[in-house]
Amino acid sequence: MNQNLIYVVFMFCFSLGISAQKSILYLGGIAHLGTGERIENSVIVVKNGKFDIVADANRIRIDPTAFDTIIKIYGKHVYPAFISPNNTLGMTEIDAVRATKDFDEVGKFNPNVRSLIAYNTDSKILKTVRTNGVLITQATPRGGIISGSSSVMFLDGWNWEDAQLRADDGIHLNWPSAYYTSGWWAQPGSTSKNKDYKKGVEEIKKYFEIAQSYYQHNTEIDIELEAMKGLFNGTKNLYVNAGYPNEIRESIRYFKSVGVKNVVIVGAKGALNALPTLREFNVPIILKRVHSLPSNEDAPIDEYFSLPRKLQDEGILFCFAYNGDMEAMGTRNLPFTAGTAVAYGLEYEHAIAALSLNTSIIFGIEKNSGSIATGKDATFFISTGDALDMIGNNVEQAFIKGNIVDLNNHQKELYEKYKNR
Repeated sequence: MNQNLIYVVFMFCFSLGISAQKSILYLGGIAHLGTGERIENSVIVVKNGKFDIVADANRIRIDPTAFDTIIKIYGKHVYPAFISPNNTLGMTEIDAVRATKDFDEVGKFNPNVRSLIAYNTDSKILKTVRTNGVLITQATPRGGIISGSSSVMFLDGWNWEDAQLRADDGIHLNWPSAYYTSGWWAQPGSTSKNKDYKKGVEEIKKYFEIAQSYYQHNTEIDIELEAMKGLFNGTKNLYVNAGYPNEIRESIRYFKSVGVKNVVIVGAKGALNALPTLREFNVPIILKRVHSLPSNEDAPIDEYFSLPRKLQDEGILFCFAYNGDMEAMGTRNLPFTAGTAVAYGLEYEHAIAALSLNTSIIFGIEKNSGSIATGKDATFFISTGDALDMIGNNVEQAFIKGNIVDLNNHQKELYEKYKNR
């Protein structure tokens, strides 16, 4: 082929590529960046699925002809996608129907079990949750001592392959509880020591000794132990479900002593009494659901409402979660638990960070997700009101990597069907 012709063809294709990269300017919104900062009058440009410009409109000159589309959002709020960690979203549909639950395998040690392939993008629950700004979740297995491997997923996509953000991000482990508490739901009960606590801890230690030895000297492939290798080379997190202070301290010190690189404490209701250990090893927390009853009848009513502010004051990295009873369907209320924390002293923009960037840092996806920043994926939403307030929240538009997300769901359809009856 003639060299000049090659050049002409190349320039034509190049110009087509440039024109295909549509740029959208969102002008005038109140941008909550997810970093602890906000811009009252923002300029946000999305191009090719990423944030291209994030700036203060009062400090930047705009050429309207430089953008394909300009959308004025004066007075509206712009947020990074809220992230729900440690959740069974996408792996359960009706909790009372066993056949619709796909998050719990038989056996005590299942590190090779992958929640990724159980994630159902056609779940009706996902659509009800993302209408409140939760666009990313950590699909998490349950049961046993080692439940399996979680994965970070978008709440949209054709299938689990399409929806994955980070596959097999970590292993989930249930540390034995040092105490048993009796009592029905809100009824105060008695607390007694778990006589089998030490036995349970020793069982975990023996398994990790084997896993460590396999990592260092394996000669034959073992599927279970292969899944554990990422804990020792730093490519996976170890998520440890532990509540009481002694459980937090003992588990962190043990796992660090055997070479586990990244430990995350899940639950951590006794975190304030384990601060020296958390600081020493720089361990973050996935916090127990803020909308929880006090731990005992003598505890203050705001025990969990004010815990986020106290952790923020202590400089501990934490994020909000909604695991527990009815967690999948209830995750739509995750932003409102952060709103409660704000009412009890947590600074508003820090609450946004604990729903977005903090979680991304813990998951190891902060390079592309978690905040509204130039170069990151444009996964965000726009609300006419305060997204942390149940009355004010009204998500008008949501985007995953710049692609608009359908915010309709079966509950809205039923509302429209029956509102005039």
